[in-house]
Amino acid sequence: MEGIKAKDTLAIATYIVLPNDTNTLTNLMGGQLLNWMDIVSAISAGRFCKRVVVTASVSNVSFQQPIQLGNIVTLEAKVSRSFTKSCEVFIEVYKESQLNGIKTKCNEAMYTFVALNEKGETVPMPELIPETDLEKERYTAALRRKQLSLILAGRMKPDEATELKALFF
Repeated sequence: MEGIKAKDTLAIATYIVLPNDTNTLTNLMGGQLLNWMDIVSAISAGRFCKRVVVTASVSNVSFQQPIQLGNIVTLEAKVSRSFTKSCEVFIEVYKESQLNGIKTKCNEAMYTFVALNEKGETVPMPELIPETDLEKERYTAALRRKQLSLILAGRMKPDEATELKALFF
């Protein structure tokens, strides 16, 4: 398979926070934001592999600032790395006040997806080609996150995690 450039996996979604999306403090409910993040990251992963994708895991969700009723929410998702049968998508969330137009990054997360064939079986992912410094940084960090996840799941021995060991030695 030929490699795909990270920039070609970009997916952007924009929403407005309505009363039905909020909690009793009139802030966007975390579950609603996770739903929106899942959708935009699935679009990015699907564009990347040209297949139906399903969420395999969600990690590093960071709720840094509340998003208020009436805010405009923009989500930007891009594949950060592909592995044999999965890919990681990095999502950034921005809120924008309708009153002053100030746009602030307020959340981020990493979602992992697998691609499925017509029988529902996982299939190989194409290669990702990072180009910018930020894409290259996320690409490298994704392997460390994967190795840590495999160690915690008992599917990799710590001494086999070459990228993680390189951080310390």
